[in-house]
Amino acid sequence: MNNKIKLAVAGAVLSAASIANAGIIIPAGDWTIDINGNVNAFYQRTNVDKNDNITGTVGIREDANGEDTAEGMGTGLLPSWLGFTGTTRQNDVDVSFTISFQTGVADHGIHGDGSDALGNNTTGTASTGRANILNRQTFVTFGDKSWGSVKLGKDLGIFASDAILNDMTLLGVGAGSAFTASTQNTTFGGIGTGYQYAAWKGQIAYTTPNMNGFQATVGLVDPNMFKATTQDVYQDRMGYEAKAAYSWTGDVAGKVWVSGASYDITGGSTLTNAASRNDSVTISAWDVGASVSAGNLGLVAYYYDGNGNGITALGLEGMADTTTGLKKRDGDGGYLQATYVIPTGTKLGLAYGVSNLDKASGEADGTLVDKQERWTVAAYHPLTKHLNLVAEYNDIKREGHNSALENEYDSISLGAILFF
Repeated sequence: MNNKIKLAVAGAVLSAASIANAGIIIPAGDWTIDINGNVNAFYQRTNVDKNDNITGTVGIREDANGEDTAEGMGTGLLPSWLGFTGTTRQNDVDVSFTISFQTGVADHGIHGDGSDALGNNTTGTASTGRANILNRQTFVTFGDKSWGSVKLGKDLGIFASDAILNDMTLLGVGAGSAFTASTQNTTFGGIGTGYQYAAWKGQIAYTTPNMNGFQATVGLVDPNMFKATTQDVYQDRMGYEAKAAYSWTGDVAGKVWVSGASYDITGGSTLTNAASRNDSVTISAWDVGASVSAGNLGLVAYYYDGNGNGITALGLEGMADTTTGLKKRDGDGGYLQATYVIPTGTKLGLAYGVSNLDKASGEADGTLVDKQERWTVAAYHPLTKHLNLVAEYNDIKREGHNSALENEYDSISLGAILFF
């Protein structure tokens, strides 16, 4: 692993599609076993400046006692990770499997009224602990460099995956706070403030061979149920996701990519308006991005747009329940990011991201979120080959379609992330 932190290292932890950044290698007969992952922990201090309640999942508010500041320990955007990948070649076919488990360090309970440390409603009950164990990857791949590869199982989604893998807050915290409402002990990073969450999805995907830097992936993706306070919608058929990318090396190296997704959504039985129940619509989204490095300088530019795609996660807050049926709320946004490695080896970073959500046709303002913005300033220092110290400042501002509604908070985080 390079002494200078590269975001591709975190990407390799998130998606075993690249196993060049190997962990602990163990030969086992016909197999080679790679044990890999990370452990990270951050001191986090969050302060709420504007307290209005706005629909959406990225916000943090004061608690019931009016306390606007909270401190605690938690994991960042990446949960701590333990992954097992086995590879072999049999009958002229490369075969591999990956199984991974994720957890966090937060042990903060929630209040007896079901709210967390900063007043956010949760679906849990009063508890002395919040730690969960996740399973984000269980998949098998088979293929050959001459004709490509097939993946079956659960892994990072295809649409918007490059957006999160190039986000520098992948090594830190970003928006949100692991010691408040997150039952998964992770933060939001730039999710909902610059890009939509690729999520972890069951899939059947085919990836072409690398053709002089060009590579494409197409997949059938397992239906996910989208639920939020103001909606009850679901999927009952496979979705479609795809991406294409071109990478190059040299003094100025980089990658450009496009991706897209399409899902059929159906209204649930608990919707208020009869016309919306069992009403079906198609949501779609696409994105385009570029990551370029020249010497110690790294730049990322990204943009996404969609119909009914909502905000934060694909489809979340994407539908309005109206008297004439489900109506789409369109979303768009993007982020710009610059990093520079100074002579000490420390990588300094600055990023701005924004996500927007349009109202559906004829929809009243209510508390619906209109815009979510994030500024991030960070430093990542490689103390050793595998251990990196991280300091990060984030400022998040959220506005409602009702112009009187604002939610703003900032956070400071200090911690470390160890890759192996």
